[in-house]
Amino acid sequence: MEVEAGSSSTVATGGHASQPISVRSRRNNAFYQFTQQNLPACKPVLTPATVIAAFLLMGCIFIPVGLVTLRASYSVVEVVDRYDVECVPEEYRSNKVAYIKDDSISKNCSRFLKVPKSMRAPIYIYYQLDNYYQNHRRYVKSRSDQQLLQGLGHNGTSSCKPLESSNGQPIVPCGLIAWSLFNDTYRFSRGPSDLKVNRKNIAWKSDRDHKFGKHVYPFNFQNGTLIGGGKLNPHIPLGDQEDLLVWMRTAALPSFRKLYGKIEEDLDADDVVVVHLLNNYNTYSFGGKKKIVLSTSSWLGGKNDFLGLANVFVGSFCVLISVIFLLLHVKNPRPCGDLAYLSWSK
Repeated sequence: MEVEAGSSSTVATGGHASQPISVRSRRNNAFYQFTQQNLPACKPVLTPATVIAAFLLMGCIFIPVGLVTLRASYSVVEVVDRYDVECVPEEYRSNKVAYIKDDSISKNCSRFLKVPKSMRAPIYIYYQLDNYYQNHRRYVKSRSDQQLLQGLGHNGTSSCKPLESSNGQPIVPCGLIAWSLFNDTYRFSRGPSDLKVNRKNIAWKSDRDHKFGKHVYPFNFQNGTLIGGGKLNPHIPLGDQEDLLVWMRTAALPSFRKLYGKIEEDLDADDVVVVHLLNNYNTYSFGGKKKIVLSTSSWLGGKNDFLGLANVFVGSFCVLISVIFLLLHVKNPRPCGDLAYLSWSK
């Protein structure tokens, strides 16, 4: 008798009915037991008491976690100042695009920031851009990671079009992301003394060590007829120009912050910090906004109330559900095994 794989045959035994014989005894196979849901498993009985206790337990966990998270967020001190409108002279506010494109007009501006509470070092300096879509598909793809690592030795830069080359020579770094580098600059002072800004180690360590070459230098960058953003020092390797590294890590949302530097001094409450800035970057063409942010940090990071509020909301919802279930159970108890709830058919 021939037996094919995956088939079964029958054997008559002593006049009894034929029984199938499996080619492979898959019933002892763990995969078969898994697909047939025969594996040992914990199957708790969801009685009203266990459901109420489970929701109450989740509420008792989420609410304290949310409150601790909110406390950490509220301990962060932030100073935010929008300057893109105020730093435009009165006579140019009806045509801001003409102002930002005219190199003969001074872009110097001073802003005064009052510290609401004491800020302990390090104090992080961010620039914030709103209505800026770095997550646009063509914008995100307009770069060459191999060129950033290898430099002129890599020729496969077709993804950088239309900023692949200029005047018949390749551009390093190529692409729209590098071309649109943020180029507003800030200088800070408190009273008669300047505040030193540390601009080292503001980029991710993985970017500095593995994504940007230490022997790759800018070449033919911003030399075309259309200038995008900031320029790069051709004598410093890409891996050491950390403002470029920060900018090249594109944001997922149209409103984002990027680290500019750190102030290594404490600021006291009611201190006035003077920001001397150059308003160079063009956000007026697309209705964008520019802000400068001074912020401390906590053990959880920067200021963000969402995580704490979400935990408090979920915990409160669980407690509310447990109370509702408890009231329903007290009002209409249903003992386990009550035959009155069984439907018998004659």
